[in-house]
Amino acid sequence: MEDHGRTRWPMVVLTTSPFHGHMTPTLQLATTLHAKGFSIAIAHSKLNPPNPSNHPSDFTFLPLSDNLPAIEDSSSFPNFVNTLNNNCKPSFKEHLTRLISEGNKSIVVIYDNVMFFTGVVAVDLNLAAVLFRTSSAAFFPAFLARRQLRQQGRFLEEDFVMQDIVPNHHPLRYKDLPFCKSSIEDWKQHVANFNLQAHPSAVIMNTIKFLEHESLTRIHDHFHVLVFAVGPLHIVTPSPYIGSYQEDTGCISWLDKQPPKSVVYISFGSLATIDAKVLTEMALGLAKSNQRFLWAVRPGLVGGSEWLELLPDGFVEETRERGLIVKWAPQKEVLAHFAVGGFWSHCGWNSCLESISWGVVMICQPFSVDQGVNARYVSYVWKIGLELERVERGEIERMVKRVMVDDEGEQMRVRVNGMKEMVKEAVENRGSSQESLEGLVNFILSY
Repeated sequence: MEDHGRTRWPMVVLTTSPFHGHMTPTLQLATTLHAKGFSIAIAHSKLNPPNPSNHPSDFTFLPLSDNLPAIEDSSSFPNFVNTLNNNCKPSFKEHLTRLISEGNKSIVVIYDNVMFFTGVVAVDLNLAAVLFRTSSAAFFPAFLARRQLRQQGRFLEEDFVMQDIVPNHHPLRYKDLPFCKSSIEDWKQHVANFNLQAHPSAVIMNTIKFLEHESLTRIHDHFHVLVFAVGPLHIVTPSPYIGSYQEDTGCISWLDKQPPKSVVYISFGSLATIDAKVLTEMALGLAKSNQRFLWAVRPGLVGGSEWLELLPDGFVEETRERGLIVKWAPQKEVLAHFAVGGFWSHCGWNSCLESISWGVVMICQPFSVDQGVNARYVSYVWKIGLELERVERGEIERMVKRVMVDDEGEQMRVRVNGMKEMVKEAVENRGSSQESLEGLVNFILSY
């Protein structure tokens, strides 16, 4: 875009949460808007802050006083989010008030839905408040369905057969609805947090129209504002890794030596945890499958463990010739590698988008929040993966072989490669995501 009149453009203030799965797409969106000519400020918690050196030098960073030592210190996720919002709100209001007093008369706030206080502050200051949801579009109507059940005084495990389809929300089953295993008190806090959110001026989604058209329509019908599907942002604006774990790039050299589409990559993201029994069943299933694998076993993946000491005796030696275990892998580079033919994942939305973008079929093992919804769409709607619903060594062996060896896996590979090409079209000039991005730019300029 031209620089003419740039000093009169709105400043865009983006607020990101301390969760890396949320922070990454928010910073990618910030970089995208900066490239369009906007001045950018990033409001962030002091817990897990972004590194300014990874971003353009003229980004402004606005630290928020969260007074929280670590994410893991909270036993209840919704209570943690509520505390985070309450603690950060005063300093965010101070930052915005100062920016306005310095002459920034036009400010547009784009906020992560986890940091819902920012929308409230923006509206109180008569600023545009644009909601950025970093989850799949399908997650939102699923959340509303779960909330409706709670308003009716009904509880999933008590009142429903969990494998039954939710009326008006096909193909989701009750077991797929968000926060399925939350306690009643946690769920009440989830709903309370949601009810505190301001009505947004617009909604941004890190997704693609062809992938989630129906769900995007439901979001529009709920908010009655413009909805911009600008994803996948990791393709629109490639960015450096921002996580807190050191990437083991040596695994790429190992992949270079493997045959095409022969390796299953395993990673459950930065927050999911499993118990020792699940780790054992995963390892034994992998060993029995006789397939090549790259396994990211994050320190802390199993509570109380240092790293690999809980793996079954002899597993590492038995699989040494066809397997590699690392603490943390450069996921985008791994999924883009010719040797990788499958992705065993927790089905966080960023991981799903990355897998689709590089044409990799999935084994879905969801844990919480939106992951059950994503896994259902991957396995049942898009049919580019399989959901592992029983973590048992024999089932894991069969699942890995179905994806990596059988004709079923090859058929899924054809489908996901077709979607990969559609993603390329969406992010190119005149593609749906580029058109949505231009629509978002014009929307911001209207302020």
